[in-house]
Amino acid sequence: MVTTPVTSITFEEYLTYDDGSDFHYELVDSKLELMNPPTIEHFLIAKFLEQLLDAEIKRCSSPWLCFRESGVRTGRNKSRLTDLCVVTLEQARELLNASAVFQSPPLLIVEVVSPESVKRDYRHKRSEYAALEVPEYWIVDPLEAKISVLLLEDGFYEETVFTGTQEIVSRTFLELAITVDQVFTAGNLNQGS
Repeated sequence: MVTTPVTSITFEEYLTYDDGSDFHYELVDSKLELMNPPTIEHFLIAKFLEQLLDAEIKRCSSPWLCFRESGVRTGRNKSRLTDLCVVTLEQARELLNASAVFQSPPLLIVEVVSPESVKRDYRHKRSEYAALEVPEYWIVDPLEAKISVLLLEDGFYEETVFTGTQEIVSRTFLELAITVDQVFTAGNLNQGS
């Protein structure tokens, strides 16, 4: 993770920040932190989960939307980029013509772990999302072949870890029927051979 030469930036400045590159940044304590481009495995897993959640939202006729790489404000001068987040239509309407950085808690956030994001996903984002009162947070970890589902209870996350052929249990998507192995198979280019 690299911090850019900009020494300090406010949340409002972050919303319109453009350094002319295609780089993505998170705002952490008034500093821009460069996010490394994800691996193909990461993209495939995120795409699979996005399609799965979109299909479930449609099947249940829920007034929700699933977005990839949108922002979530987690502090005064702090904003994180999510791999996936599920929000209400009303939350999306509020940002229709603005930067896609949600300032109210999404219903669900999903982060796919990569080697450089282990501490960020398991520690920093976990505490920030709990403080923001995000009701459900998934940590999808292909490095450890596990998915941690964290449910907010009295301000803290209660964690359940799923592996192998176990079906993921979600409070947001009550009828979701997908195993951990199916999620990680989606990140494998050899899945069809």
